Amino acid sequence: MTTMIQNPILRGFRPDPSIVRVGDDYYIATSTFEWFPGILIHHSKDMVNWRIVGHVLNTREHLNMYGMDNSEGIYAPALSYADGKFYCTFSNVHSCRGGAWMSTPSFVVSAESIEGPWSLPVPIGDYGFDPSMFHDDDGKKYMVNMIWDGRAKTNFFNGIVVQEFSKAEGKLVGEPKVVFKGTERGGTEGPQILKKDGYYYLITAEGGTGWDHTVTVCRSENVFGPYELHPDKHILSSRFQEGAPLQRAGHGFLVETQNGEWFLSHLCGRPLLDPTQNYHMGTYGHGRCILGRESAIQNVEWRDGWPYVVGGIVPQLMVQAPELPAHPWPQEEVRDHFDGDKLAPKYQTLRDPVEESWCSLSARPGHLRLVGRDYLYSRYNQSMIAQRLTAHNCIAETSVEFDPTSPRQMAGITAYYSRSGHYFLKTTANDEGKQVVQLVGYLDDVYREFSEEIDVERGKVFMRIELKKHWYIFSYSTDGVTWHQIGPDMNSTPLSDEGSNDIFRFTGSMLALFACDLTGQGLAADFDYFEYQDLGDE
Repeated sequence: MTTMIQNPILRGFRPDPSIVRVGDDYYIATSTFEWFPGILIHHSKDMVNWRIVGHVLNTREHLNMYGMDNSEGIYAPALSYADGKFYCTFSNVHSCRGGAWMSTPSFVVSAESIEGPWSLPVPIGDYGFDPSMFHDDDGKKYMVNMIWDGRAKTNFFNGIVVQEFSKAEGKLVGEPKVVFKGTERGGTEGPQILKKDGYYYLITAEGGTGWDHTVTVCRSENVFGPYELHPDKHILSSRFQEGAPLQRAGHGFLVETQNGEWFLSHLCGRPLLDPTQNYHMGTYGHGRCILGRESAIQNVEWRDGWPYVVGGIVPQLMVQAPELPAHPWPQEEVRDHFDGDKLAPKYQTLRDPVEESWCSLSARPGHLRLVGRDYLYSRYNQSMIAQRLTAHNCIAETSVEFDPTSPRQMAGITAYYSRSGHYFLKTTANDEGKQVVQLVGYLDDVYREFSEEIDVERGKVFMRIELKKHWYIFSYSTDGVTWHQIGPDMNSTPLSDEGSNDIFRFTGSMLALFACDLTGQGLAADFDYFEYQDLGDE
């Protein structure tokens, strides 16, 4: 019986997949933006079953994002393998809202094992985001990148540049050359090069990362060009089919199996309707992707020296798996009791690495201790651990012990997209010093309180978030048995790339545990467990 792959293969906020095969193993690196550690790595042996194996940028020496805003940080890493080593290129984008010119310092790191340790970053220019490294069969290496140009006449995207990189000297050498100016679709970015049968294939993303996103292919017999366009120009896009289940398809790269089969990895989004709006899903571009941009894969065939996606340009939900032995991974436990000595690799923090001073598994064994620091809206010093939403229906639950004496001390559970877009169920103290629970948050940069303060007894408070596609339902309990909804059903769709007037929104919704103490006393919250149940998308 034919085995099928169900897309997306990496669900939830995991965009810009860069895929590589090393022997019998497949790896995908995805973007992490302002979340730490940087660059999420996934592993598979059959391209059906995937697991998280870690991150590339694990220390502040590798990645400093202190004070960065929403959707800054790590854009579109590119993973490759040569000389018995893994290479990973990335840009650490600063000030993306700062005007026409943005700072995009780019780097390459390497490691003998995908799990590291990874070398310290080596600079490879500041041309733009989305750098990659191409390893030619003559031993030479090349940096490939888009050019970000802040001048008004360029519309910011000003072509693809290639420049040689000297491994011996650890730096770019020679002159950079613009090899491809893009098509009329515009927004040419995410370049990676593949060499096959004497041709250099340049695969780029075009059309922006929204509803017009596209994979474009061209080729040349010389790495510096000239490059000719694919007969169809674009090999993948969702813009040609109204209501396609996988929207925003683009940013792809090719991989060959050990049996000679070919696949294209790419990002996509699965939009939901905003239940407060009176439109339907009949026209592409409507809806909001609350899970963020996800990663999918498509079958590819070669004809006359060009790659084509099997089934046509519109991405498919179900594709044929390669002829490889099935290799499922052990299922992750639904409830994390925080019994280990380090956090599971699925968790990330905002901008900063985990440090014992504010996040501890040893201060109270069997608990996660978060020492309160800044509030959720701050760009600094947030005591939060978060995991991705992976389905449109799910339940997250925790219990927290916290002894606040001031309204400036808060701890609890949050559905978080950004500092200006989140819901937060907190336990805190009122003006009389009594412990209370309340549902608050930010929507489109406006602080709101969605419930009154409700008195609870001192001690452990249980908290739950249930997502039913369009709605988050928050509830609390004092005994873990009897639950009380707090606040109204909350619209999930504002917590999405499309849910704000801010155009710089590239991540996805997270579920997180959080503590804050604006008195400066560092009051700690102890979380006994974090439970996450993926209930699927139907």
